[in-house]
Amino acid sequence: MQRSFFSYLTVTLKGIAMGAADVVPGVSGGTIAFISGIYEELIESIDNLNLGVFKVWKKSGFKTAWKSINGTFLLALFFGIAISILSLAKVIKWLLHNEPVLLWAFFFGLVLASILYIAKQIKTWSPVIFAAIAITSIMSYFITLAEPFASPESPFYLLFCGFIAIIAMILPGVSGAFILLILGAYQTAIDTINNLRDGLFTGNMELFKDALINFILLAIGAIIGLKVFSKILNWMFKHKKNITLAILTGFMIGSLNKIWPWKKILSTRLNSEGLEVPLLEKSILPNNFEGDSKIIWAIVFMIIGFLTILILERLGKGKENKSA
Repeated sequence: MQRSFFSYLTVTLKGIAMGAADVVPGVSGGTIAFISGIYEELIESIDNLNLGVFKVWKKSGFKTAWKSINGTFLLALFFGIAISILSLAKVIKWLLHNEPVLLWAFFFGLVLASILYIAKQIKTWSPVIFAAIAITSIMSYFITLAEPFASPESPFYLLFCGFIAIIAMILPGVSGAFILLILGAYQTAIDTINNLRDGLFTGNMELFKDALINFILLAIGAIIGLKVFSKILNWMFKHKKNITLAILTGFMIGSLNKIWPWKKILSTRLNSEGLEVPLLEKSILPNNFEGDSKIIWAIVFMIIGFLTILILERLGKGKENKSA
């Protein structure tokens, strides 16, 4: 696909949004990819990444090989994701600590509109489609109720965590960060990113080396997970698109429980900075919320999140009409 520099810059901005979403337990970067219109291209591009690219390189040159994997698109997108995780993640962490109700309200509106957007893509409705939505909604809901557990920080376990988390991150409605939290590896992953950055900037090579080992293990697991799952998703979108969209819709419906703004804290944990944060929570009505429920502002931010998706959808339709 031929793109202008501005178009690739837009892809990078979408990557920044994906990275910001992936850091938050309960929000999926895959959802952002889907609503911004790059999801299928992303899955297909990842699926095309294989050792065969070296044969193309040898036979036809680097430029042809790079085009065959949609390299510039992937580079622009993952550059945005990296920027976000290393920078905007701090902003989101601050909001989670200081304005959690308003942040979750915004995400709730975002995901609610995303459900409607994805469901609208289903061309034919049938009992099988309704059943798929119902089953995956229930599955996703119970995932949000799962209790995180501690884990031994073994190399094999970190590989497994990377494998599972990346699958969730590219699947709309399922949060990779939340899966890491359930697996007991979320703090390890956050520590790894912070220690990599701090070790590099402060010159603490011991800290950097330990973080780099964990990062490589998580990355290897993630690469394997991407390759395995992207192939399945790519096939499903090409051959079973309706049922795939139904499954994604169900996962997103079930995930609404996790991002409901008003929660009752059942238990807490210490985060990577030694601060006490919620571990297990239960969704409650705003009037039962301890402290200021900020109901008016929360509704405003829900509407803003909802309208954000409608605007993105309208912009996407505008581009389609221009290219038609």
